[in-house]
Amino acid sequence: MDWTWFLFRFHGRINRAKLWLSLLVILCWMAFAAALSAGARKLLGGPAAASFNIADIFAVLDPDTFRGLTRDDIVPVVFHLILTPLFVWVFAAAAIKRLHDRNKSGWWMAPLFVVPGLFNQYADRMPGTTLPMIVGGAATLLSLWGFVELYCLAGSPSTNRFGSSPLPEVRSGERSRPPTTPPAAWDQHKELELTPHVASPPLAEAAIGGTSPPPK
Repeated sequence: MDWTWFLFRFHGRINRAKLWLSLLVILCWMAFAAALSAGARKLLGGPAAASFNIADIFAVLDPDTFRGLTRDDIVPVVFHLILTPLFVWVFAAAAIKRLHDRNKSGWWMAPLFVVPGLFNQYADRMPGTTLPMIVGGAATLLSLWGFVELYCLAGSPSTNRFGSSPLPEVRSGERSRPPTTPPAAWDQHKELELTPHVASPPLAEAAIGGTSPPPK
């Protein structure tokens, strides 16, 4: 598999298994980045605790995230500013290719992921109580729809406007054939049976037919 195309390119199609694989790659990178950040903070004399998660994607875009930072926060903030765009890029590349597999444009990322993410980041700053409930319910439905659309539903069974199917057996147009019935096993007893050759009808059959038996 071309990993450069898989992780960083936006054209083509991938199936559900590869989308789950891309999520696993991102989580492993996040764990590795958290370990590096914790090690760097410990070397500088700060607390070693550090973490990366999906919410960081929108937290980096929030100005309130950078207010009131202390000296101990510099290292994790630098790591987040450098690595979060990489994680976003990989996730977007995989999700858009999966949308293509569903025969949908990559712009569906906006309602299915961007809108719910922005709401989760700014929900506590929305005025009143009714508006956050309405918007929150809509954001939850969009998130659920996005999960089902990308991670659960199968893609187009044949070539669509974004390319051929990522499944070879579907792309070739060959349907799975039922297994053929195996030939009967060789019966050596039947092979050895000898049927006697009768040159003339038996006496009983000759009598029924009204003919006299042949002279001896």
